[in-house]
Amino acid sequence: MVGNRETFRDELVACGFPPLVNRLAEAGFQGRVATRDLGPLRLVSLATPASACVGRERDASDGGNLAVKVMTRGRTRIEQGRGTAELGPADLVLLDPTRALRFESTASAHVTILVPRRELRMRPAQIDRLVGVRIDGSHGPGALVSVLARESARSATGLREAAALRSAAAVVELIAVALEARLGDGQPAPDERLRNRIAGYIEARLADPGLSPPGIAAAHHISVRRLHKLFEDQPFTVAALIRRRRLERCRAELAAGGRTVTAVATRWGFSDPAHFSKLFTATYGYNARALIANNRARTTKTRTTTPEQDGGHQGRQ
Repeated sequence: MVGNRETFRDELVACGFPPLVNRLAEAGFQGRVATRDLGPLRLVSLATPASACVGRERDASDGGNLAVKVMTRGRTRIEQGRGTAELGPADLVLLDPTRALRFESTASAHVTILVPRRELRMRPAQIDRLVGVRIDGSHGPGALVSVLARESARSATGLREAAALRSAAAVVELIAVALEARLGDGQPAPDERLRNRIAGYIEARLADPGLSPPGIAAAHHISVRRLHKLFEDQPFTVAALIRRRRLERCRAELAAGGRTVTAVATRWGFSDPAHFSKLFTATYGYNARALIANNRARTTKTRTTTPEQDGGHQGRQ
């Protein structure tokens, strides 16, 4: 999509960016924006003329995502939180769309990956330390994220759902590695790093019905006892984490509609539909079939037209 200053700004807000005021935009401003979804991720490709923008804070209720911005052309100076990032081609930076920001850029192009906060498994204090901080995209994990972001923005379409979800999990895991590396001396303790790796491994394999603590432990060359020890002070045990993330994926897919409860449950590793239904109800307070019924009711209501509207359509036939 190519847009003038107003349509471009509105499109960005719809994508989840903070409202921006461009202080350099002229009457002939033209920006390009293209979006693609990859599982739970949204990839936004932007091309803009020279800009100097200020973005105000958004309500915390809009803060479901964090943004990883990857430069592909031009240079940008971004200020957010306590950080100031001078970005050149391939460099990246973590941004929080709910916080105020300021940036100045030459004519540039970049890809922004909008990532659900829960997928990165980062503590608020870690986010505070990383927002607005340049991550070198010329080597190390930053370079891998940079290349992957650009390639994903071009080739994310046409993937089957399972492939898209696994690809997204791989992207998220690589971003987590790059952010962790940037924390430097204050990076997590070895146990936390290993725990984060394991959580990413689990996320990428939720659809595998054979996913279990013994297999996870073997894949990471540790004992099952060591695995459970890593998670003993966490909100969920390993098995509970697998179960909860599968349920979350099921709920999202059922809310989107189009598949039966049994099909969705099987898709995410629940071989016993009755057991799945009990778990779902115990977790969310309502059953899975009720979610489907509610979704169908909303869809039917949206599609319903008034007699006047029907008459108008008939008159044009």
